[in-house]
Amino acid sequence: MADAKREEQEKLDKIENTQVMTDAEEQFEKVRKTTGFILGPALALLVYFLPIGGLKPEAHMLLAIIAFTATWWICEPIPIPATSLLGPVLCILLGVDSATKVFAPFANPLIYLFLGSFILAAGMMNHGLDKRVAYGMLSMQWVGSSPARILLALGLVTALISGWVSNTATTAMMYPIALGLVAAIGEMYRAQGKEIDMARYKYATGLMLMAAYASSIGGVLTPVGTPPNIIVMGFLDQLAHIRISFFQWMVWGSVAMTAYFIVMYIVLWKMFPADVKVIEGATELIKKKKDALGKWSRGEKNSVIAFIVAVTLWVLPGPWAMIYGAEDAGLKLYNIYFNEATVGMLAGLLLFVLPVNWGKREFTLNWKEAQKSIDWGTLVLFGGGLSLGALMFTSGLAAWVGHSVVAITGANTVTSLVIVFGLMALLLSELTSHTASTNMCAPLGITAAMSIGLDPVPVAVAIAMSSSLGFMLPVSTPPNAIVFASGLIPITTMIKSGFLIDLVGMALITLPLCCFFVPWVVRTF
Repeated sequence: MADAKREEQEKLDKIENTQVMTDAEEQFEKVRKTTGFILGPALALLVYFLPIGGLKPEAHMLLAIIAFTATWWICEPIPIPATSLLGPVLCILLGVDSATKVFAPFANPLIYLFLGSFILAAGMMNHGLDKRVAYGMLSMQWVGSSPARILLALGLVTALISGWVSNTATTAMMYPIALGLVAAIGEMYRAQGKEIDMARYKYATGLMLMAAYASSIGGVLTPVGTPPNIIVMGFLDQLAHIRISFFQWMVWGSVAMTAYFIVMYIVLWKMFPADVKVIEGATELIKKKKDALGKWSRGEKNSVIAFIVAVTLWVLPGPWAMIYGAEDAGLKLYNIYFNEATVGMLAGLLLFVLPVNWGKREFTLNWKEAQKSIDWGTLVLFGGGLSLGALMFTSGLAAWVGHSVVAITGANTVTSLVIVFGLMALLLSELTSHTASTNMCAPLGITAAMSIGLDPVPVAVAIAMSSSLGFMLPVSTPPNAIVFASGLIPITTMIKSGFLIDLVGMALITLPLCCFFVPWVVRTF
């Protein structure tokens, strides 16, 4: 059983790392990387020799380094995590600050929250718990063989899993399920004596896009759902000394995820409707996959235990504060010993001590299995972003940039700042990693708000939410790249559907949610 699961995971890893690109796209990528390789240092030199008043020498040097780093983040001439290490190293070599201060953010507690969540996800995926949840929901009686309900159920289970497991891993898991449904449709038509081109079948395109888009949308649910969430929490804590709790994020994250999901489902169903009322064989396909999992294994049960421990301890401070008040002495003590990072690591480490076979001294997870699911690159990127952000703040560069942005854009209200930085994050996330775009936008948005005496939380949350709305291009997010590899999604179709969801999501959800609901949550909880 374990060998079968391992083989299946290896297949998913291959899917995850596969991206089909046309010759034109490959040429564009080559030009982008070559241009960025030259443009980064050139921009750094230009900024350094450009006379800028009001900046200390250290801040001026930092601005040049950030211009270099941001260009390489966007153009990716070298891997993004490597660029995230290069920026801080240059800051030390060029005298911006000492190594102790520059590298300190790499030990930020939120990095360990992410590390703990990666380990938890490894336990769930290694023992097939994520698949059991997915097939269990898809096999519910209300789903049946209805194309509309199958699309809805596929999206729901993808979004809910993605709130706790990485977006990329979730899409890699749901991708073969969606392909199986497409195959069932093809077999149904062949049984009727019809032969159709599934690459041009609209509903098949909708299923593929749902597997990708729902993963990105589900990421907004929890702080650990996607890197941008943790990044803005880290910057708020580091730059504004504002602590956002796990429970607070889940309150607005659940509302945002639900609203985004409704918009996405309507767009996909209207653009890619099925031409049949029943998909014959769909129910049998899901039942077969569910039955193949067999009985609950000890590893699955242990993973559930660790997951419940994590969620309970993460969420507990919210109801506690509602009942006894945020200033309760017991709650303050709880937050000292059971902060989010400690809880994440505690729950993850449980998997190394909960046995699956005590006689053979086998435990739920071993380090070799765990490290395959730990995205070290994301942790490094997170640390590098926090490092540069902290230096911007201490050097005075952030305040200068904040005032400059306000002066240039005329944005001097929370609403206008949410629009400016939300759109900036959205556009950047379409062209580069949403993690990198958040690292670039978050410190600027937070300091811009603080520089004119406004609450930075709505602006920071808007940046995180907008960074998760990269739906237009295969390069926007790994989930997009995975489903694009199926050959069932024309690039123009992805652009059209992605643009529509981006536009509606930004205007009708991100803007009102961040301007009105997020401040209410912070005040209330």
